[in-house]
Amino acid sequence: MTLSEDARAELVRSTYRRSCCRLAELSGLARGAGTFHLRAGGEVGMHLDLAEPAVARRAFSLLKSFGAAAELRTYERQAFGREGRVQLHVGDSPRAIQTLEEAGIVDAGLAPLPFPPARITRTSCCRAGYLRGAFLSAGSATGPRNPHLELRATSAAAAEHLSALARADEVPLGALDRERYAIAYTNSIETLTDFLALIGATETALLLREASVVAAARADANRRANADHANLVRTSVAAHAQLEAIRRLRLTGRLPELTEELAQAARLRTEHPFSSLSELAALSDPPVTRVALHRRLGKLRQLAEG
Repeated sequence: MTLSEDARAELVRSTYRRSCCRLAELSGLARGAGTFHLRAGGEVGMHLDLAEPAVARRAFSLLKSFGAAAELRTYERQAFGREGRVQLHVGDSPRAIQTLEEAGIVDAGLAPLPFPPARITRTSCCRAGYLRGAFLSAGSATGPRNPHLELRATSAAAAEHLSALARADEVPLGALDRERYAIAYTNSIETLTDFLALIGATETALLLREASVVAAARADANRRANADHANLVRTSVAAHAQLEAIRRLRLTGRLPELTEELAQAARLRTEHPFSSLSELAALSDPPVTRVALHRRLGKLRQLAEG
């Protein structure tokens, strides 16, 4: 399963005893996937359009816990691959209307509210509930590779509202206005895991953090291995050039003319063709620095090319 599916599967299994948290989650669900309808005769109703049946059942259970009647319907979307969708229809029974008012979805005049009243997201647990509903209805997450979280919203102001709620609990989401919708988002693996933990997907957050640590360790090991390999290649190429220079000096009879320091450097490289500069410098008598030995071997190459 994808990270989004893992998180949703964990969230729909969770239970919350406090009615305020359930109202906040219902409010977040409604703003992420709900549309409010005014029908002929003054009847009102709300539809929640959801892609996952488990999330629809979650919304149905939340409404039922407040005594609000709802009806689940399935249909096939006409575009984008004709995937199956689930609609949750909430009628205009007195208890259903009361629940929508209590959840801050509509006001006393049955007008839809663009944002929930402050009482809905006053506490940390209720803010988490609202963001949980927003994620279940209109959120997605990927990671640990190319981490990304986004919560879709109908306007830039609504996306900023979601970001503000998350920031109130030290989860710094940004807000971005796209052409057809807006999002609250992050591309940080740390912020993504903190957000999942905040909304109650703690197991998914722990697994994501673990996978992130493993991926970082693997990437670091690969970088070190690549660096070691590159160093070995450079050392091998340099040693080959130095041995070739010494061979030329020997063939042209100039090897006996070398100074004592250069002769010693030539002998050490010939006797230890695969040793590093540091190792050759330590074998010198007296020992010299790596830089000094590198300079002497470079001088041998200059003499061979001259």
